Amino acid sequence: MSKNLRVLVVDDSALMRKLIPQILARDSEIEVVGTAMDGAFGLKKIEDLRPDVVTLDLEMPRMDGLETLRQITRRFRVPVIVVSALTTEGASSTFKALALGAFDFVAKPRDAASAHMDEIAEDLINKIKVAAKSRIRNAPVLPVLLDRPKPSKLPLRPRREPTKVVAIGISTGGPNALQYLLAQLPGDFPGSIVVVQHMPAGFTEMFSRRLDESCAIDVKEAQSGDLLIAGRALICPGDRHIKVRRMPLGNTVVLSDEARVNGHRPSVDILFRSVAAEFGSRAIGALMTGMGDDGATGLGMMKDAGALTIAQSEESCTVFGMPKAAIERGYAMRVVPLDMMANTLLMQCNPEKIARTAKVSMEM
Repeated sequence: MSKNLRVLVVDDSALMRKLIPQILARDSEIEVVGTAMDGAFGLKKIEDLRPDVVTLDLEMPRMDGLETLRQITRRFRVPVIVVSALTTEGASSTFKALALGAFDFVAKPRDAASAHMDEIAEDLINKIKVAAKSRIRNAPVLPVLLDRPKPSKLPLRPRREPTKVVAIGISTGGPNALQYLLAQLPGDFPGSIVVVQHMPAGFTEMFSRRLDESCAIDVKEAQSGDLLIAGRALICPGDRHIKVRRMPLGNTVVLSDEARVNGHRPSVDILFRSVAAEFGSRAIGALMTGMGDDGATGLGMMKDAGALTIAQSEESCTVFGMPKAAIERGYAMRVVPLDMMANTLLMQCNPEKIARTAKVSMEM
């Protein structure tokens, strides 16, 4: 098969400029057309080589990755995959990069020797291929998520039993979409939310904190034994699975280290199956932007158990993979654009509003 997908690697590490092209060379559809040692050289090479995708390190001298990304999004229509250091500082920069328009990221192994780079090879290759296809259409436009004013939190949130358990599965494009969604919910949101976002270990704690700072509801990285309470979202930690469990003293989440499902840990299917079994019609399942089909089968199980099932609409997705799989199999009862998702959840989690709406409809 002819090489037809052109990639530029921008990284200040000579080792990474050697290793990333080596692992990408395993795929016959990908051709690394050049490398650059910093952002300034990278911008010049984008202009000269016109790559389909750029991989970008964030920690570079002269012009760092964030400034390089700003320039790329301003001057070129080329998707960027961030290759991020697995550190607290690296995680913070990565989320800023996603808010600035980076397509997705992969985490560098702590030891970036060739054997350890194998750990990210398949993930990087898949994300590059999906990113290249994404440039065919315009990415969904979201409000700028940097520097948003902090919402006012309820000073003392009572531990209320939720009216519904909302299970959300999300992947590529997820950090921005999820922040947009959760920031629209009021602090007294009556549902309890559990989220599986495909993300490596070491990033979800920072991600949860950033979400909590931008939302009126509470958001935290989940721990085994956390209660499902109204007005709170629990984010599954990277490299763990999450399930829900009904208990006499309160409904909780449980984390596990079971084998990967659909190539993922965490897996959306694991969460959705447990929600279907434990809560049935007292639940809502939502599949949002992401590549692959993780969660589609689980959403079907939730539908069969009486839950409302939702898929994000194609035009509002960064990648219409996971929602598409559920829609094509007939498992999504509603297809909802991102800007209507919060209102849909609020309406469905508020029985009084549902009753009032039904009464008005009958009287008309």
